[in-house]
Parts: sequence; structure tokens; C-alpha cells
Amino acid sequence: MTVIETPARVDPRPSSTRSRDTGIDLLRAVSVIAVVVLHALMVGVTVTPSGPVFENAADSGWWIVPVSWVLQVMPLFFIIGGFAGAIALRRQREAGGTASAFVADRLHRLLRPAGFTIAAVGAGLALLSMAGVPAGIVAVAGFRFGQPLWFLGVFLLCQALLPALLRLHEQAPLRTLGLLVGAAVSVDAIRLLSGLDAIGFLNLAFVWLTLQQIGFLLADGRIDRVGVRTRIGIAAACAGLLLVSFLTGVHSPDLIANLNPPTNALLLVGGIQIMLVSLLRERIAAWSRRPRVRMLSDFVNRRTMTIYLWHMPVLLGMAGLCVVLGLVGVVDLPHPGEPLWWTSRPLWVAGALAVTAVVAVPLSRVEAAPAPADIGSPRRIALGTMLGISAVVMLLVAGTSVLTAASAVLAMFVARRLAQASALRSEPSALRAQAK
Repeated sequence: MTVIETPARVDPRPSSTRSRDTGIDLLRAVSVIAVVVLHALMVGVTVTPSGPVFENAADSGWWIVPVSWVLQVMPLFFIIGGFAGAIALRRQREAGGTASAFVADRLHRLLRPAGFTIAAVGAGLALLSMAGVPAGIVAVAGFRFGQPLWFLGVFLLCQALLPALLRLHEQAPLRTLGLLVGAAVSVDAIRLLSGLDAIGFLNLAFVWLTLQQIGFLLADGRIDRVGVRTRIGIAAACAGLLLVSFLTGVHSPDLIANLNPPTNALLLVGGIQIMLVSLLRERIAAWSRRPRVRMLSDFVNRRTMTIYLWHMPVLLGMAGLCVVLGLVGVVDLPHPGEPLWWTSRPLWVAGALAVTAVVAVPLSRVEAAPAPADIGSPRRIALGTMLGISAVVMLLVAGTSVLTAASAVLAMFVARRLAQASALRSEPSALRAQAK
């Protein structure tokens, strides 16, 4: 991985020093809330004569299909990531900053709260084991916690490559986007023709990088300058292709299933979402400036990573509490998909959102801590990025246990240290001379 030092240049786009786009902030906040709601709906916990059972409630019926059409917001989230990243990097350029500083900042902002959360979860798993909780249940808890962490690894990769891809975008925007789309389509085609799903995991890079690249077009204002009829036509075409892919069996109508591995269905969803956002952008912006809406948006945006990282431990804790209450006969836990289960979902989802918000308030201090001023060399930052991604991959492949959590925390700490200037580089020249 190479971190390219991109020189400052005069861009034909609006100045990046403009104030925050409250409409985009609102969309980011809504996306994070949608993720929490979706994962809350997927929690299934019951008590049987043989003991507690933790399962994916989405496996219980067809309902996940229409729900996924509403709550599959990850394409939009990565588009917003590209939009915000392009503006932030251009602002740094205007201030004399470098690509290395941008990547180092992103690395710290992602890995610092992640390392803290993983350490806490590892400690929690250790306490559960010492309390005599069956190893199988502890393993399930670790597995469920680790599942959403794919986002952390992929988003770190996308943000690390953002300076290089933004440079290519500024030189040849449509050609660069076309190459990424072509790569994603090729991988999906080879996966379908060969029947080897493992090949599809290459699209963990190409699909999400393509969506990030679309965010650059939004930041440039190019999408908003396209005619209204054309944008409606693009959205309709994406929807039509998506429907055909469902009917022909190319892609699953369950958009959550299209995450693992990522498929081109996500690109079509992203195309629909960004066209709708562009068409409704003025209304979204006006709504985002309403006091209560702005308050909610600001609350979430200041704690985006904290909410994302901690909502799953919150859900696991709530599920564990339900098991305890079920075992002592205080509550009767219905099976996922049953009428009583659906009746209890509004309260369950509301509780998950409320508890996550309460937990996020004090823990967001970890996310808000500033990144070190001194940054390492491009090579050190690239090594740190790869190490951080490797730590996430380890948790996804091996599962989250006390041992893997400790290993991941150590790897993320080292990754952050690599992104900082070495002690020798950060010393004044006189002290450096004395040290020699």
C-alpha cells in the first residue's frame, strides 16, 4: 500500500472551506441509526429446555427482504465517506497539509475507539468465562460482536487509498470510476460463472471503493448539475437492473445477503440512493436545519464510530439480560417471527437505541481525542494501515476471543504508533545531535 503525497492544486470545484453540509450530516446520522435498528431486528434469543439459544432472527422468515430494501444503507454511507473525505483532504491541501497527514488522522480516528472497544469486549468475554458461562455461548457472543467489524477494515482501506484515488479522480474522473466499476463487475461475473464465492471477496475493495469514488462526484457538484430527468432515469435504470438481477437469480433480493461477499447489487443500490439524495437534496438540507433534527444529527455525528462499535455489545448485553430473565421465569421469550416477537420489536428497538445512546455519551471521549500532531513517514503510515486492517481480518476469520481480542488491541496500538513520528524524528535537532 502506497501513501501518495499529493501536491496542492487549484480545483475547479467550490472551495472546500465552506461550512459543514448539514444535509449530508443528517444522512450520515440516519445511516448509523439504520444500522443499529437493522442489527437489533436481527437479534433472536430464546430459552429452550436444553438452554438459551442465540440466533439470527433474519433466518426465521421472508421479512428481512423488504426490511433490507429500507435499511441497507451501507452504499450511501460509503458515498458520504467519499464526499466528506474529498472535502477534508482538499481543505488540508489548502492549509498546506499532506496526504500522509490525512491518512494518519483517519487511522487514529478509526483505530483508537476500535482498540478500546475490542479491549473492553475481550475483558467482558474473560469475565463471562470466569463466571462459568458455557464456552459455546461465550464463543457466540464473540462471533456476533465481530461480525460488523468488516466495516472498520474496509473503511480504513478506502480512507487510506482516498488520497491516491482522489488524485486520479481529479485527472480523469469518469475513466477512474469506470475502471473501478469494471473491476467490480468482472469479479462478480467470475464469481457467478465459477461458483467460487471466495473470489467475490475481492469486491470488499472494488465495490466499496467504487461507491467512495461516487462520493467524489457529489463533492464536485457534478451529480447535482446533471438534469433532473437524467437523474430520475439513472435511478430508474438502476432499479430496473436490480429487479432483473433478483428475478433471474443473479443476486439475492435480500440486500443484507449481498454484503457477504459484496455484489454488484450494492452498486445499483448506491446508484438509486445517490440519485434520490441529489433530487431531494434541498429538502433534506432544509429539514436538517430544524432545531430538533439538527440536535439529533449533531449528537450522532459526534459519536459515529462510538455508536457503531458499541451498539453490538449493547445488543449482546440486552440479549444476555433477557436470557437471565427468561431462565428465572420473569419473561417469556417468543421465537423470532412469532406474533408476540413482532409485537415486542418496537420496545426492543427503542431500548437498543436508547441504551446505545446513553453508553455512547461518556465513551465518545475516546473517539473525540485529537490525533497526534507529529506523523510518521508515508511508509510507516502504510505499514500501520496494513497492520490495522490485518487485526480486523484476524477477528473476522478467527472470531473474537480473549486471545484474539488482546492480539488485535496490541496490533492496533502498534499501528497507531507507526502512524506517529518516531521519537528520533520528533526531537529537535539539538537533542537529536546529543542523542547521537
